[in-house]
Amino acid sequence: LSLQINSVFCFRANEDFLQNDIRVKPDLDALGALGDVGWYCIRAILWAVDYELPKTVIALRDPIKNRSGELLACGATLYWADGKTATFSCSFLTNLTMDITLVGTNGTLHVTDFVIPYEEKSAEFSVASKSNFAQLHIGWDPLPSKHVVTTDLPQEALMVQEFARLVQNIRDAGGKPEGKWPAITRKTQVVLDAVKTSIDKGSEPVEIAN
Repeated sequence: LSLQINSVFCFRANEDFLQNDIRVKPDLDALGALGDVGWYCIRAILWAVDYELPKTVIALRDPIKNRSGELLACGATLYWADGKTATFSCSFLTNLTMDITLVGTNGTLHVTDFVIPYEEKSAEFSVASKSNFAQLHIGWDPLPSKHVVTTDLPQEALMVQEFARLVQNIRDAGGKPEGKWPAITRKTQVVLDAVKTSIDKGSEPVEIAN
């Protein structure tokens, strides 16, 4: 069995953003596009592998930086010991895109708005299973299927709701917080830091200790 993942999150920032936003200032946010839109790419990839850390990270060559050295566009490839691979790219310089694609041995999952959905109360994804060429290679058989997930509340409201639940649980449990979100956040940051190290070392491989 194999799994390949590709994630892209980018938007074309205006000139004021590129000159004045904290994300492009080395003394305010030293990670640029990697620390902003790249975070979502990495988190989505980790979600797809049940938050298993990769073994090795290699940054894509020649990232784009501004005059201060802040990252405006970059990416990386992630490798797992069992053969899973993932790539991501993030940028402040290209058209708004929020794609994640998972390609397995027998199926493909594709989401085109994984960060901010096209609409507040619904999100769509497509699934292809055991895809093949149609007769005479003039199409696909079977065709991918589309699925829509609806919600009464937008994700921002659900986030606040989840935060309130966590706080309430701490009160009810006598001050003991849940470990789920801190663990996920730490793993995301571990991968992000490894990517940054690889960038700083000219795209050398960086090992991640599990």
